[in-house]
Amino acid sequence: MIRFENITKQNGHRILFVEASAALNRGEKIGLVGPNGAGKTTLFRLVTGEEAPDEGQVSTEKNVSVGYFNQDVGEMSGRSAVAEVMDGAGPVSAVAAELAELEVAMCDLEREDLDAVIERYGEVQARFEELGGYALEGRAREVLDGLSFSQEMMDGDVGLLSGGWKMRVALARILLMRPDVMLLDEPSNHLDLESLIWLEGFLKTYDGALLMTSHDREFMNRIINKIIEIDGGTLTTYSGDYEFYERQRALNEKQQQAKFERQQAMLAKELEFIERFKARASHAAQVQSRVKKLDKIERFEPPKRRQVVSFDFAPAPRSGEDVAVLRGVHKGYGSKTIYQGLDLTIRRKERWCVMGVNGAGKSTLLKLIAGASQPDAGTVTIGASVRMGYFSQHAMETLDGDKTIFETLDTQFPQANQGVLRALAGCFGFSGDDVEKPCRVLSGGEKARLVMAIMLFNPPNFLVLDEPTNHLDLDTKEMLIKALAAYEGTMLFVSHDRHFLAELSNRVLELTPEGIHQYGGGYTEYVASTGQEAPGLHH
Repeated sequence: MIRFENITKQNGHRILFVEASAALNRGEKIGLVGPNGAGKTTLFRLVTGEEAPDEGQVSTEKNVSVGYFNQDVGEMSGRSAVAEVMDGAGPVSAVAAELAELEVAMCDLEREDLDAVIERYGEVQARFEELGGYALEGRAREVLDGLSFSQEMMDGDVGLLSGGWKMRVALARILLMRPDVMLLDEPSNHLDLESLIWLEGFLKTYDGALLMTSHDREFMNRIINKIIEIDGGTLTTYSGDYEFYERQRALNEKQQQAKFERQQAMLAKELEFIERFKARASHAAQVQSRVKKLDKIERFEPPKRRQVVSFDFAPAPRSGEDVAVLRGVHKGYGSKTIYQGLDLTIRRKERWCVMGVNGAGKSTLLKLIAGASQPDAGTVTIGASVRMGYFSQHAMETLDGDKTIFETLDTQFPQANQGVLRALAGCFGFSGDDVEKPCRVLSGGEKARLVMAIMLFNPPNFLVLDEPTNHLDLDTKEMLIKALAAYEGTMLFVSHDRHFLAELSNRVLELTPEGIHQYGGGYTEYVASTGQEAPGLHH
């Protein structure tokens, strides 16, 4: 359906693709992977025609509809979320808009042209029905419900929603459209676990072709059946899911390394022979033939190593046994009660993950423990010699925009030497000249990585993390999981990344409308005992 044929593309000084080829065929669900900046988003833009290759061509079959979701959501306001989603479905949305206008007009009984309005309403309503409008609205609501919208949010002005919810509206538009080809750039970024699992189910049953990027390996693994990797200017295709790709890639690297080493050994032997006998006339013919042979040999390259920097974090100082104790905590916002008499004890070395649907009070709990919010009643006591590190989406706003990444680290840790700080920066994906970027130009993901680096350099013994993996790519996430797996302190965290939850938790706190449940055992045990991956799966 879509073919990339020998494409070459340069972006400023960066060469993204060199004579690269790949294809997306009917029914294929492809995951696009590669390091940050390798050109994943550019590849999408080549398909949609927003950019063109410098050489080669990108061809799409005739009459193939393409839906593209990216992180860049345009202006949305003045309409309901449902209307905005239906707008993606073509002409029926214009009819729906006129219908809504006429309904308002019919309420004005003083109008002189009321009869004409009513007559027009009949015509438009018939057209709306003919186009399957009522069924479409039902489907639009179903998709929004899957993405965790309440009825009020569906019917309210889309302009009042936060950026993350607008993203979901944009995603819902593409899903409702059900194009022949779906291009999804990071669809999992702003979703909670319930919505993520719903989307997984939706994409599994979608019969079109799919090309997507995602920093969520579980999500990728369950949907895709093929991988296209962008690395060093080439596109390499692997048949299989993400796990298969990881294994295959490691195997290919190993084989390539072995081939390279064997050839190096052979070359060394030949060169030694040439050196030894080049001065002897009796061996001249042999030496000449070997020199010619060496000139003709095609040299193997060593495998390209992905730069995944690991960093040895300092051990956290030991805290007392009781790290945080909540007794009879009440908390509400306006008329909404979040907690009523909550009791919770967090002990040393426990790693609690907090599960619950949007609005259940996950972030509120973290704020209460971090002291960023006070209970209406009850007590929150932090234990002896507890040093807390609190990571929230808000923490990223505290960075000084005029300072560079390096200056920010240097200000925080004046005692540390430059080499150590550069290694720390490299570990969180800032290599080379990146450390000279001022903080104001950083993306959300880069800010999150910088805040995380500051927090873990001199680690506290109690980490309170609110969605720490939100903007991290797969490699940085793996590094973080490794670092936190070796971390000796206590953790309390919220995350919608199942791999992160499974690897790091040993306790689960589940917040549901029926009450609060505590599970001894991590996320994997929680899934086994409840039979569900998230508390709010009502679909």
